[in-house]
Amino acid sequence: MSKNLTQRAEDYSKWYNELVVKADLAENSGVRGCMVIKPYGYAIWEKMQAELDRMFKETGHSNAYFPLFVPKSMFEAEEKNAEGFAKECAIVTHYRLKNDPDNKGKLMVDPNAKLEEELIVRPTSEAIIWSTYKNWIQSYRDLPLLINQWANVVRWEMRTRLFLRTAEFLWQEGHTAHSTPAEAIEESVKMMNVYAEFAENFMAMPVVKGVKTESERFAGAIETYCIEALMQDGKALQAGTSHFLGQNFAKAFDVKFANAEGKQEHVWGTSWGVSTRLMGALVMTHSDDNGLVLPPNLAPIQVVVVPIYKSDEQLEAISVEVEKLVSTLRKLKISVKFDNRTTHKPGFKFNEYELKGVPIRIAVGPKDLENETFEVARRDTLTKEVVSSEGIEKYIENLLDTIQKSLFDRAFEYRNSHITEVNSFEEFKSLLDTKGGFFSAHWDGTSETEEKIKEQTKATIRCIPLDRKEESGSCMFSGKPSVGRVLFAKAY
Repeated sequence: MSKNLTQRAEDYSKWYNELVVKADLAENSGVRGCMVIKPYGYAIWEKMQAELDRMFKETGHSNAYFPLFVPKSMFEAEEKNAEGFAKECAIVTHYRLKNDPDNKGKLMVDPNAKLEEELIVRPTSEAIIWSTYKNWIQSYRDLPLLINQWANVVRWEMRTRLFLRTAEFLWQEGHTAHSTPAEAIEESVKMMNVYAEFAENFMAMPVVKGVKTESERFAGAIETYCIEALMQDGKALQAGTSHFLGQNFAKAFDVKFANAEGKQEHVWGTSWGVSTRLMGALVMTHSDDNGLVLPPNLAPIQVVVVPIYKSDEQLEAISVEVEKLVSTLRKLKISVKFDNRTTHKPGFKFNEYELKGVPIRIAVGPKDLENETFEVARRDTLTKEVVSSEGIEKYIENLLDTIQKSLFDRAFEYRNSHITEVNSFEEFKSLLDTKGGFFSAHWDGTSETEEKIKEQTKATIRCIPLDRKEESGSCMFSGKPSVGRVLFAKAY
């Protein structure tokens, strides 16, 4: 199986696009800007989904499902949110087609089937959900209301890239209602921390936790908490956001509750989400010029066993030993595949699983049977070792943990070596393209300065880190006073 991947150093963007397709993760579809997620890619997404879903339920959330369509008047109710998504909306105006009298065999929109009110295909679900919460919440006893939904949304993107930016994508969106602002803020921070824990423990992707500036905030939010990751090309990627909505949506949809004293108050809200964009982050954080590198905690196949044989008898003898190993590994909850296809040679299979990022590959031949050994190859380091069959299960279990930790440590070291303190705009501009990464710099806190820096460099403030030191300084661009450093970067 020939990989023929463009090398990252040659053209990182091309490498990414080729890898997503060649590793069977996804492909472009017949619908402009929309993708087909292939079974192997979807298997990774399912593992992400399962872990996140477990974490949401452990923090008290329940799943529900809300309509794909939002009446235009409902969508407009919270002005900032509607304005923020207006340019990306897909709109349904008619409900029927009919035969075109001027073009036989073709269909046309029936002009008599115009909807009384246009429907927005949800770009996000705050409007439809908060209009529903009005009926669900009457008293403080109904709070907090902690709901999540797994869904698809549509944002009419002009320039699309598989997983990173598509017109339709899969995601989860949490929407919660609370009786106090403190409780809602606590929820927003908690969900940001859940995302950070998932990114670091499952994706092996280190993240910076912070808040967005006013101009980068979610439309309709009072505060946006975020996790920011760094890709191997030195560009940042927003990996998850959690929003404190204040009472904006509660007031727009008149969602009130009677407090313990019987007084009517508007509830306090949050929303939070991650999407299939995490698939792009996973690819770009760890993969190399040979293909995908997947952390064991999210790999659909953690171990693959490839038999090396010349006769049916040899394959049969190898299969007996391998089936014992497979059975034991599965009891340890390790996902393992025995690739005993007779239609492909071992070299083809080695290439295929290297491209697909399977963490551990085991090869077994007649000599291994004689010596009671297995050849174990690691995908992350591309190293091989001959291991005794005695205690192999424990060895594999430990090796998976080692690979998971090693991938995180490698990404952490790269990220930390690409956080650069800069004190002048000239220094910032010179390092932005040569080194890349996050740049820690003083900023005067104004949207005007933020916009000018973006116009001149295409770099944005990724976040105001939650753990930053409060220190007085001078803005690198304007020279005006600053109370602390923020992180700038070019981003996806």
